[in-house]
Amino acid sequence: MNNEKVLRGACIIGQSGGPTAVINASAYGAIRAGLDSDVITKVYGAANGIKGVLNDKLYIMDEEDPAELKLMLNTPSSELGSCRYKIADPDVDDTDYQRILEIFKKYDVRYFFYNGGNDSMDTCNKISKYMQRVGYDCRVMGIPKTIDNDLFGTDHCPGFASAAKYIATSCMEVYKDATVYDNSQITVVEIMGRHAGWLTAAAGLATYFGAGPDLIYLPELPFDMDKFYADVEKVYATKNKVLIAVSEGIHYADGTFVSEAETSATDGFGHAQLGGLAVKLAEALKKRMGAKVRGIELSLLQRCGAHLASKVDVEEAEMAGRVAVESAVAGETDKMVAFKRVMVDGQYTCEPMLLNLSSVANFEKKVPLEWINAEGNGVTKEFIDYALPLIQGAHERPTECSLPRYAKLKKVIAK
Repeated sequence: MNNEKVLRGACIIGQSGGPTAVINASAYGAIRAGLDSDVITKVYGAANGIKGVLNDKLYIMDEEDPAELKLMLNTPSSELGSCRYKIADPDVDDTDYQRILEIFKKYDVRYFFYNGGNDSMDTCNKISKYMQRVGYDCRVMGIPKTIDNDLFGTDHCPGFASAAKYIATSCMEVYKDATVYDNSQITVVEIMGRHAGWLTAAAGLATYFGAGPDLIYLPELPFDMDKFYADVEKVYATKNKVLIAVSEGIHYADGTFVSEAETSATDGFGHAQLGGLAVKLAEALKKRMGAKVRGIELSLLQRCGAHLASKVDVEEAEMAGRVAVESAVAGETDKMVAFKRVMVDGQYTCEPMLLNLSSVANFEKKVPLEWINAEGNGVTKEFIDYALPLIQGAHERPTECSLPRYAKLKKVIAK
C-alpha cells in the first residue's frame, strides 16, 4: 500500500431503504473486511442507517462473535436496522451534516459505507461532498442494494436475483394451483416495481420453463385497459384459464397509476405507496367476463425470501461489501461498487467496478424496451438470457430444528 494513501481511523457501516434477502451478506462482507484491515481501528454498525449516526447510536461490531457475524450471510432483511430518511441539500440546511461531522470526529470515523438503493446513494453522495467541502478526511463508499434492480451503471444489483428467483418460483407454484381444476379461472399476480419492471419481468422465467404467466405488464410501457381486456379475452378463449403478472407501478399514458391504492402517503422520499392493483384488476375482469378471478399480491414476501436466495446473489452481495472496504482502504472515495457482466465461452462471471456516486444517485435504470415483446405483454429471450445466470445455486443455510438459524447479534452500543 502506498504510504500517502494510508488513512487510519474507524469506519461506520449503515443499511438503508427496503430490506432484501442478501443485504446482510453485503454488510458481512464490509464488516469482515473492516475487522481484518490493519488501518481500520474500529468497526461500527449504524442503528437504522443514517439515523443511527444522527442519534449517536452505533453498534460495536468488533465485539460480535465471528460465527454469529457469518450467519448474516443467510439472514434476510437489514440486521443493523434500516430507515427512509432524506437529508436536506447542505446548501439549504446543513444541520444534519454538522451533526454527522460531530459524530465522525467523536469516534474518529475516517471511513463511511452506506448500503442501499437510489436514495441511499444520494445520501452517500451528499455526505461525501460535504466532508470534502469542510476538509474532513473521510472516505465514503456506496454499496448497492435493491430488489428493483434500477441502480444506474451496474449490470444488476444485489438483492434482485434472489427476489427474481422467489417471484419465478412463486409464479410456477401459482400456475400449478390455478390450473388444477377443469373450470375457468383468471389469476392476477401483483409484483413490486414502481417505475422499473425488472421484478415483474422475472415472472417470465416461469413462463419460459412452461409454468408461468400468459401475460406480463411492466411500467416501462403505458397501460391501456382496453388492450388489457383484449389480451385477456384472447388467451381465455383459447385456454379457459389466464395467469397475469402485473407490476404495481403500471400507469396510464398520462402517468397516473392504475393502482387504486395510490394515496398522498409517501415513504419519506416523496414516493407514493402503491398497492391493491391485483384486486382492482381482478374485480374489473370479473365484472366484464363473469369468470372466477383471483387477485394475489406477493407484497413483502418477495423482498426477504432467503429460503430461495440465489447463491450467486449471496456471493456477489458479500463481494460488494468487501470490495467497498478494500477499495476505500486503498485510497478510493466518492464511489459506488458496481457489477460488470463478463461472458467467457458462454459462462457468466461478475467483476466489480467502481462508479462515481454523482453518476449513480437519483438515476433509474429501466428494462430495455427491446426486451419487451412487440405486443407489450411479455418479455423476450434477451431478458431470460440476462436473468437466468443470476438466480443460480442455493446457498448453504444453517438450520435449527429445521427452521432457519439467523444471526443473533449482541449489538453493543458505543459510548
